[in-house]
Amino acid sequence: MVVGMLRIVLAIPEARSLKDKRSVVRRVLDRARAKFNVAAAETGMLDAHRRSELGFVVVSNDRRHVQTMIDHLAAFVAGASEALVESRSVAIETREDLSPVLGWPTEDA
Repeated sequence: MVVGMLRIVLAIPEARSLKDKRSVVRRVLDRARAKFNVAAAETGMLDAHRRSELGFVVVSNDRRHVQTMIDHLAAFVAGASEALVESRSVAIETREDLSPVLGWPTEDA
């Protein structure tokens, strides 16, 4: 299992209130979920009305696919006209079979 995590900090200079900010964030998250089928959430800076931290997660069995998805997702968010990307960070981890840890049946069973 390969898990890719993308953290993006957005500046939302036109936001005058938390309501304005949340409207922009909601659009970005909803569009990203629909287009890329990823897990997405606002993960930080919840009370700042001109900045937001977004988190995205991609899961696959292929590291190259995860990297491509993360790259396309980051470009998509950067293209959001209402917000500017201040920073981004990526972590991609490969996990061995977690079935025994989670108590799931294995392929042998």
